[in-house]
Amino acid sequence: MTASIRELDQRHLWHPYTQHHGAPPPRIITRAQGAYLYDDSGQRIFDAISSWWVTLHGHAHPVIAAAVARQLEILEQVIFAGFTHEPAARLAAALVSVLPPGLTRVFFSDDGSTAVEVALKMALQVWAARGERRPLVAALEHAYHGDTFGAMAASGRGVFTAPFEGHLFEVARLPDPSADGPATIAALDRLIDTRGANLAAVIVEPLLMGAGGMRVWDSEVLRTIRERTAAAGVLLIADEVLTGFGRTGPRFACERAGVVPDIICLSKGLTGGFLPLGATVTREEIFAGFSSPDRRRTFFHGHSYTANPLACAAALASVALLDTTSARARQAIERTHETHLARLAGHARVRKPRVLGTVAAFDVDGEEGYLNPIGPELTAYALKEGVLLRPLGSVVYLLPPYCTTTEDLAHAYGVIEQFLEAQ
Repeated sequence: MTASIRELDQRHLWHPYTQHHGAPPPRIITRAQGAYLYDDSGQRIFDAISSWWVTLHGHAHPVIAAAVARQLEILEQVIFAGFTHEPAARLAAALVSVLPPGLTRVFFSDDGSTAVEVALKMALQVWAARGERRPLVAALEHAYHGDTFGAMAASGRGVFTAPFEGHLFEVARLPDPSADGPATIAALDRLIDTRGANLAAVIVEPLLMGAGGMRVWDSEVLRTIRERTAAAGVLLIADEVLTGFGRTGPRFACERAGVVPDIICLSKGLTGGFLPLGATVTREEIFAGFSSPDRRRTFFHGHSYTANPLACAAALASVALLDTTSARARQAIERTHETHLARLAGHARVRKPRVLGTVAAFDVDGEEGYLNPIGPELTAYALKEGVLLRPLGSVVYLLPPYCTTTEDLAHAYGVIEQFLEAQ
């Protein structure tokens, strides 16, 4: 049976972010529980990156699994145009109750990229509905917002976007706030002064720029961006696809900074890692901008699986698990990160160690960029030692599920130290 799976994979599958030429065969995962994956050989693998940042409370969490199982017997799917259902309505209300105040309207989609696409389209179209042509969006250098075309356009230019450069719409680029926050604000001020009348929105990954290198930036810079955009009447989009649902400590990074955006994008941890789901949540006045007897002002966007009942049931159960027990677990992870990074900071090859909530990262000295071979080298080494890591080139990070123990993290950091010592 196992040989058949491997053979079928090699014959038919195309894996994401994988150069198949010379790539080792993928591990066959047969089950998962808590913070661990189990492969077909029986090896237990600590999922130190939450399977691409989605698994919040642990794999196969019984509360979420039970919620999905119950929903399977009631309603598995229904078109969401002209229909609604209990899991979607209750999830929307639950999200509004925990999000920064003022975000009241929820538009469901499929994943992080589509949540961003929805936000960008809303921001551009609402200005047109108001009779203003504002075609410009501003975004941060080194940002990552997804792999669909609008999300790629808003993302920083690099190896991910290079083949599509001529097809991406213009974006005003602001300097990386993790490198120079005052420069970011100065550039935003100049942009508003010179092109503010054309500027529809500014989109940011609040406090943590994920795939662009786990770049941590200051709350005060985010607050100033919010002040400037609000004063200029420019929409602020917060892409919390990574940072949402407790990753930075509080439930949302905007909450940590005391900021309320006009639009927020959610996905990844939304369902606790069980099923794909995206959500774009807006202020009421943005929703109202589309309400008109003129049907041409409709927001013409949707997905076949919009507000899928199974995904909504999983998300509703996951959001309910973000209680005081979860908050204490996240604090414990942050403290453990700080302890281990303090020791790693003295290593000759470690640069810029940083912690934000449950996320820890550092740079390995040498060539910067996603194509640095140290990334796949550490991935392979760690996997042999029972730890799943997937560095962003020279950027090593840990982003574990909230059920992770201090012993789990101690093992992962020990593997990283062994690897660095062998270099």
